[in-house]
Amino acid sequence: MPELLGDPDPADRTAVAHATAAAVLQAARSEPGAAPRLLDLADRLGLDEMAELWRGSGADTLPGTLWSLYLLRSWVHRNGSEAARVFAVGERVAEVSTAVAGVAHPPGPAEVAALGDAVLTSAFTGDFAVALERAAAFCRVVAAGRAHSADDMGEADGERQTRLAKGNLRMAEELERAAALWRRNDLH
Repeated sequence: MPELLGDPDPADRTAVAHATAAAVLQAARSEPGAAPRLLDLADRLGLDEMAELWRGSGADTLPGTLWSLYLLRSWVHRNGSEAARVFAVGERVAEVSTAVAGVAHPPGPAEVAALGDAVLTSAFTGDFAVALERAAAFCRVVAAGRAHSADDMGEADGERQTRLAKGNLRMAEELERAAALWRRNDLH
């Protein structure tokens, strides 16, 4: 089917996603003071605009990975109470991931928000793969918390928590794969 007038070429859209993701990471790593400005990029630009730019990129790409990190940060800032609650439940059953995630104890809304900031900041200024592994560990603990909580809820809420747990687990696996790709210089 021919493209409709005005629809961007998918190859152009992909090129723009990769170029902007590389530019964000390069700016954060090379320009003094850039990391704090880029930390709240989704807040300033808008999560919907970032989604338009990066969400369609594969999880095994730099733009897809940055999208996941910004999405995670936005969620813990906007839904800190929920994030803290499911993390607290999950930390009792996912002890290793809890230690890797590094959330201050007891985990409250401020603590999970601080983790979201710390992961994105360390992705910009530190070891990118380690930051991805911390984010993945956080997602694993949240997934465990949701799955464990689902049994204590009504059918509709339990099904919702189970579905969300699967999504959190999928994001954890994607971030772990991205960390491995980064270490091999294959995350582009």
